Amino acid sequence: MPVVPLRHPGRWVAAAVVVVLAVMLVHSLFFSHVVLDGRRRERFEWNIINQYFLSTEVLKAVGITIALTVVAMAGGITIGIMLAVMRLSPNPIITGSAWVYIWFFRGTPVLVQLLFWYNASYLFPSFSLGIPFGPALVHFNLNTWLTPFLVASVGLALNEGAYMSEVVRAGLISVDEGQTEAAQSIGMSHFMALRLIVIPQAMRVIIPPTGNETISMLKTTSLASVVTVSELTFTVEQIMAANYRTVPLLMVASLQYLWVTSLLMVGQYYVERHYAKGSVRQLPPTPLQRLRRGLLIRPGKKGYGQFAEVEGLPLVKDLP
Repeated sequence: MPVVPLRHPGRWVAAAVVVVLAVMLVHSLFFSHVVLDGRRRERFEWNIINQYFLSTEVLKAVGITIALTVVAMAGGITIGIMLAVMRLSPNPIITGSAWVYIWFFRGTPVLVQLLFWYNASYLFPSFSLGIPFGPALVHFNLNTWLTPFLVASVGLALNEGAYMSEVVRAGLISVDEGQTEAAQSIGMSHFMALRLIVIPQAMRVIIPPTGNETISMLKTTSLASVVTVSELTFTVEQIMAANYRTVPLLMVASLQYLWVTSLLMVGQYYVERHYAKGSVRQLPPTPLQRLRRGLLIRPGKKGYGQFAEVEGLPLVKDLP
């Protein structure tokens, strides 16, 4: 008997609406004009965007933004791991101190924290290291030592550590306690079991929110402009103040953030795929493998599925 496919008119209507909206968006972005002060010009002024997108000032600011993201996330992840281990400690003093840290930094806005660290030299003009309540061995002058980039890095890292601690703790408690008991039964120490057994399994839970936190940190670095760090947002604001081209320069900043975020999302995908080896029988294909699979599909005999193997992936040449 002939098989008649089920009709889905709602899907076609929804697809048509999406296509129309997409065409309208493209037209508004690239082909629409506006009349201001009796002159007709492009709505988004793509000539200004092209002029500043690859300018030296903007590219330098993008580099500072990426460097600030890397330093802040490295510090945040390190602090988060230590706090997560402290939260799981049986010692109530260690657990309580970690909880207080997380409570404070999660309970106050990051903007306020950055402003506090930027003005910390008013409270502590100098910093000393030595014997507690005894003679100091090393002195630091915070007025010259705390640069804007260092202030922003420290402030963002301390704040991020509170959030990363909960991410890491969620990953650690997701691993069954029997794994640790089995590792200790064969002579492993607690630290060795944590490093070799627990953390590799917990990475499947830790990586997705960590990638999300990294992307969020990239955009949070825009707050560093309040402490005079010449990152992307601060640089674009300075250019806007000079030429009054607000919308095109905001588009420049948005496009720069978008391409860096896209690279981070690609990196997150491959890291997740790497740590999924122990949880799935067959790893999902990469985007490149999916593209090759789509390009190598060939029509076969109607009604029969024909398969081929390319790089270990089954490719359907013909679908019924």
